[in-house]
Amino acid sequence: MPVDYEVNAHKYWNEFYKIHENGFFKDRHWLFTEFPELAPSQNQNHLNDLLPENKRSKVPQCRSNEDGPGLQIEEQHKCSSNSLGHKMQMPPVEENVTQKLSHLEICVDEFPGSSATYRILEVGCGVGNTVFPILQTNNDPGLFVYCCDFSSTAVELVQTNSAYDPCRCFAFVHDLCDEDKSYPVPRDSLDIIILIFVLSAVVPDKMQKAINRLSRLLKPGGLMLLRDYGRYDMAQLRFKKGQCLSENFYVRGDGTRVYFFTQDELDTLFTTAGLEKVQNLVDRRLQVNRGKQLTMYRVWIQCKYRKPLLSGTG
Repeated sequence: MPVDYEVNAHKYWNEFYKIHENGFFKDRHWLFTEFPELAPSQNQNHLNDLLPENKRSKVPQCRSNEDGPGLQIEEQHKCSSNSLGHKMQMPPVEENVTQKLSHLEICVDEFPGSSATYRILEVGCGVGNTVFPILQTNNDPGLFVYCCDFSSTAVELVQTNSAYDPCRCFAFVHDLCDEDKSYPVPRDSLDIIILIFVLSAVVPDKMQKAINRLSRLLKPGGLMLLRDYGRYDMAQLRFKKGQCLSENFYVRGDGTRVYFFTQDELDTLFTTAGLEKVQNLVDRRLQVNRGKQLTMYRVWIQCKYRKPLLSGTG
């Protein structure tokens, strides 16, 4: 049975988003309080204090992708001023550029958002509850946001949202555990990577390699931001016998899965990937549902880890 949940994981998440569409999760406007790095005022100066002028926006001119086959990048990222009018002309998700694998190199002038000065990637974007608040709040003309999800249904909901602007955003289907599929950006090209309640859905023994691959995409000085379920969160305590797939890893009634982390586990994942701790804290909250007269003890973990500066640039 655990094998079924792994092999058919995309089916369970597609079904989840077909049922709930964009009505399940609320937009995460708390993002800018917890992660001020995403706010407009932070963008221009984020790396200014970390890197010399001549190093700040450098991306290797052209490199073979070492994480798997490259992606065939086509003309989707070239926009006109009427970007919202053109967004619906994108190919269906199943035929999306992100699904067309080739062995081409990813060059600095070939990938979506290559002219941007501040690049954010959200992994596990769902229907855009993080991406759209960022796009709506952050008007930095140099900003470009990438977002991907395991579920083609979720990505399609992002692409057809009226707030989706392909001049500022690129949504694509991606399985962060698939070692044969690469991201549509070069190494050392991203300023921020966001993981919000997504790593917990990954099989524990695949987490480290997934974080390693993401770490390579960060610029020196770039940040990985995470918020996820902590050990003994109310949701963990409410699982019934038979729902535990392995230690601290459970399957929900709809077939989706969830892991509950400790701070040390997350610290090991990030530091093994070569990142340095900026923040690793437990957020314990008491939530009261007065309508149902329920008291819920929530435990979340919030992390910020930075990619070290290149030697000799400090």
